[in-house]
Amino acid sequence: MSSVNKVILIGNVGSDPDVRYLDRGVAIANFNLATTERGYVMQNGTQVPDKTDWHAIVLWRNLAEWAERNIHKGMKLYVEGKLQTRSWEKDGIRKNKTEVIAENIQILYRPQEYQTPRNEVPGEEQGENDGYEEKEEEIIF
Repeated sequence: MSSVNKVILIGNVGSDPDVRYLDRGVAIANFNLATTERGYVMQNGTQVPDKTDWHAIVLWRNLAEWAERNIHKGMKLYVEGKLQTRSWEKDGIRKNKTEVIAENIQILYRPQEYQTPRNEVPGEEQGENDGYEEKEEEIIF
C-alpha cells in the first residue's frame, strides 16, 4: 500500500511573501498562514479561548512568482500541498522545521486595498453597487 502526504489549509496570510531568486532564476517564496480554531464554553462554564496555529508555506518557481504579485497580508487562502521537514545545524544545535510545500492555492478573500476595480473600461459608468468584485483565483502547478 502506498502512503499519502497531503495538507489542506484555509487561513489568513500573516505577511507579504518573502520571494528570493536562486541560481538560474528559480523563484522561492515563503510566508506564514494562520489557522484558528474557535474557542467555546464548556458545560461547566469554563471558557476555552481561540487557538491559532502558524504554518510555514513554501512556493516554488511559477507559483512563487505568481504569489509575489498576488498574495498579500490579510488575504484568506486555500492552500493544498505536502508536508516537508528539513533539518540543519546551527551553533552546534540541531534545528528542524516543518513546512507546507504548496502545490495549489486559491485566493478566497482579498482585503479592500488589494481588490481590482470592476470598472476598468474608460467611459463605462458605475452603478451604486459597482466598485469592487471579489474574484476567486486558483493556481495549480
